[in-house]
Amino acid sequence: MKKMILTLAIAISSFTAFASNAFSNPMVTEGEENVSKNVLDAFKTEFTTAKEVAWISGSDFYKASFIYNGEYVFAYYNPNGDLLGLTRYISPVDLPLNLQISLKKNGNGFWISDLFEAAKNATTSYYITLENADTKKVLRSTDGSDWEVFKTVKKS
Repeated sequence: MKKMILTLAIAISSFTAFASNAFSNPMVTEGEENVSKNVLDAFKTEFTTAKEVAWISGSDFYKASFIYNGEYVFAYYNPNGDLLGLTRYISPVDLPLNLQISLKKNGNGFWISDLFEAAKNATTSYYITLENADTKKVLRSTDGSDWEVFKTVKKS
């Protein structure tokens, strides 16, 4: 489930080309020793207080999973060391107030099975997975705008 949601975040956050390659190919390497110097330097400059860093490398991306300011965060880099985006799981109370209110009005009969924030440059998007016995739907909000249906799946 987490892989599916993570894939959605990357695809929606304008990482489409990178994500299609990254997730269509199996992981190639794991560990800092397999990460390019450019990426490591960029990461260490940006996240100087990161703890428990774990790396996964694909054909054209690097993903760092780490704890930053007490939160579990994922950072995505291209081989040149450019930060492609960040994601983190959040609680519903961390959503902007207008999105919380909209969920209360329109989310009756559903429970939240996943919620995360994706940030790229100055754009922040929120993705929430709502489920009931028959349906699973993923909603998206970009920069705090109202929720829009990203994907709906009927359960069997």
